Amino acid sequence: MKLDIIGDIHGCYQELTSLLTKLGYRWQNRKLVHPDHRNLAFIGDLTDRGPQSLEVIRLVYDIVVDQKQGYYVPGNHCDKLYRFFLGNNVQQRHGLETTVAEWEQLDEHDKQEVKEMMLTLYRQAPLYQSFDSLHTIIAHAGIPEKYIGQHGGKVKTFVLYGDITGETLPDGRPVRRDWAAHYHGDKWIVYGHTPVLEARFVNKTVNIDTGCVFGNKLTAFRLPEETIEEVSSHLPFIAERFQ
Repeated sequence: MKLDIIGDIHGCYQELTSLLTKLGYRWQNRKLVHPDHRNLAFIGDLTDRGPQSLEVIRLVYDIVVDQKQGYYVPGNHCDKLYRFFLGNNVQQRHGLETTVAEWEQLDEHDKQEVKEMMLTLYRQAPLYQSFDSLHTIIAHAGIPEKYIGQHGGKVKTFVLYGDITGETLPDGRPVRRDWAAHYHGDKWIVYGHTPVLEARFVNKTVNIDTGCVFGNKLTAFRLPEETIEEVSSHLPFIAERFQ
């Protein structure tokens, strides 16, 4: 198996299509194909903050659900959008408001279509995905050894939000422990969630959320090569969003 794992997109559709082209994917008879028969995986946070969240949903749905040529695990922003589409009373903050505003501009047919795409993507997605032949697990905010193979509330909280302490920083962001520093497993854990300027390799983990929506870049981790491919963001750079 050959796999290209793409980090947090956050509505950066232009950068996503540029990265797919750089990775060697091409459209053929309305299907996204690769001459080397590679597959794609998305580690969540498809939407929010960026300019084209709905186009990202459509493209990922096409690849994962219609073509069955890719894999997807949800992020915390995906979880919140899912709950919004269910009709739950969720706060339209931290980027959700941009996706909702974009969605509300659609006519009723298109609104229902995008809503059903996102609901289907989320419902069909595992909380985290294991690729045994590649000795790899993808999980939005990561997963420690003790939770691999488990599910439940604690596992879901960790996978969506990371190793949070319950405290907050002055700007409102949660305080997170560096779980990767204590990971000693033999499987790759490929994750995102916390923006970093460069793909962060610690033990056998790699954070590939390189903050495209904050003006840095969109990153893919390729397996079995264990290499990185990136494209630059077209958005303004916001230094304070990076750790």
